Amino acid sequence: MKILVLNGPNLNLLGEREPEIYGTLTLDQLNTQLVEYIQNSYPAIQLDLFQSNHEGTLIDKLHEVRNTHDAVIFNPAAYTHYSIALRDAIAAIDIPVVEVHLSNPDQREDFRKTNVIRDVCTTHFQGKGLQSYIDAIDYLATGA
Repeated sequence: MKILVLNGPNLNLLGEREPEIYGTLTLDQLNTQLVEYIQNSYPAIQLDLFQSNHEGTLIDKLHEVRNTHDAVIFNPAAYTHYSIALRDAIAAIDIPVVEVHLSNPDQREDFRKTNVIRDVCTTHFQGKGLQSYIDAIDYLATGA
């Protein structure tokens, strides 16, 4: 099984950006912990990692992996709330996409409660920091 972890805008600033909301873990540290988790828990799974601040690049990556990967774990970040283009890209590919968020957008500012992505994703995990990603890996690995 091949899984892509796809991270959206501003996640390259993890550890610096609003640590009271997103924690102090950097993106590199998050990625390292995900790779270690896969190696220890599901060594047969290949985990690929990608981050972009650009909507079109994220769309291109979703299109690209539709024929090379079995699933995507996607943190669309702020694009969650308004990117119909990303929503349509997810709907257009025939592999599971699991939405993840470090924080819980449903418990934050009102504008973050709008989610245009969720209904085209297989499931979602949010509000648990790194554990949101691990829960997504477990979900995909076990077919839960």
